[in-house]
Amino acid sequence: MRYQHIPAVILDWAGTAVDFGSLAPVAALQRIFQENGVPITAAEAREHMGVLKRDQIRSICAGERVHNEWSRLNGQPPVETDVERLVTEFLPRQAEILAEFSAAIPGVSDTVNAWKAAGLRIGSTTGYTRELLDVVIPVAARDGYSPDASVTPDEVGGGRPKPFMCYRNAILLGAYPLWRCVKIGDTPSDIAEGINAGMWTIGITATGNEIGLSRCEWETLPTGKRTALEREAAQRLTGAGAQFTAASLADCTEILDEIERRLAAGEKP
Repeated sequence: MRYQHIPAVILDWAGTAVDFGSLAPVAALQRIFQENGVPITAAEAREHMGVLKRDQIRSICAGERVHNEWSRLNGQPPVETDVERLVTEFLPRQAEILAEFSAAIPGVSDTVNAWKAAGLRIGSTTGYTRELLDVVIPVAARDGYSPDASVTPDEVGGGRPKPFMCYRNAILLGAYPLWRCVKIGDTPSDIAEGINAGMWTIGITATGNEIGLSRCEWETLPTGKRTALEREAAQRLTGAGAQFTAASLADCTEILDEIERRLAAGEKP
């Protein structure tokens, strides 16, 4: 299909386009909290995934268990100076391991290149800072994935669920109106970002944060277990407002075709 009504698709990075399972942020977050004497679980690291990392660390510190354990260890609850210090420690930790987790998810490069050939512009948003995303971009490019534009929260004055990164992508791509554009991501904050920008939204289940398994772990699960996990992830993403869900980015072409038909019929998100 040649896309006449959808001008652009805005993709998330980790868990959607690269880093099957969105593993890199979890590893770095767990490491810095461990080093500060308050280990966190993978679930705690994933709960607020997708937002600017400073906001995510602040939310983790505000969680009841972490808040209480930090207070017990330090004699006072975590304050903003603690958040800033953790962010300072997080950035180099994340940079150290990021390239290891930045391979394109299977099927992404071929799918995105086919979308480009069909007339779509490809933008991207992230919870990473520009410094961190600049580590990811060349690794993904070696796997054949290169979006036409990339925007980070520190470049627009705020991360998800604010829609500012989507707005900046639209400007860079010359894509409008925004209600014809599509946002694809694997976290509730991705979906909120797209909704707040007035876009159609697609949530990603199998490769993303809501399931959080490596490709090897995922592929070795029994089919029934995979189906159940996908269903649960889809429910969380639709609960956040996603209009559609798919197992992976490679499974989104039929959804884009459906959105194209609905736009042609005059429908808006």
